[in-house]
Amino acid sequence: VQLVESGGGLEQPGGSLRLSCAASGFSFSTYAMSWYREAPGKEPELVPRIASAGGNTNYTDSVKGRFAISRDNAKNTVYLQMNSLKPEDTAVYHCSYYQPPRDYWGQGTQVTVSS
Repeated sequence: VQLVESGGGLEQPGGSLRLSCAASGFSFSTYAMSWYREAPGKEPELVPRIASAGGNTNYTDSVKGRFAISRDNAKNTVYLQMNSLKPEDTAVYHCSYYQPPRDYWGQGTQVTVSS
């Protein structure tokens, strides 16, 4: 299993970034996918999750209306469009999926929001 995130970087408050996660080694289209973020000194936070077919999404309250998760099952890729970024969005962002009995995470991509 491989989950490889990309697209992070340094962005100013109010800016946008689009993260990508390329998946391989499992049947991508049959699993829900998630993005988690880890900020220093904080517990990992589930940001959004998207169902396997892409129609059903869930967002944590702090990103509703600003972030959008999507997926392309033909490309085995899940995306996270992040708009109106805030300094508190600064974290390492990981894509993830759950295949019993464990979660699988990618290595993450750093997002820093600062002026």
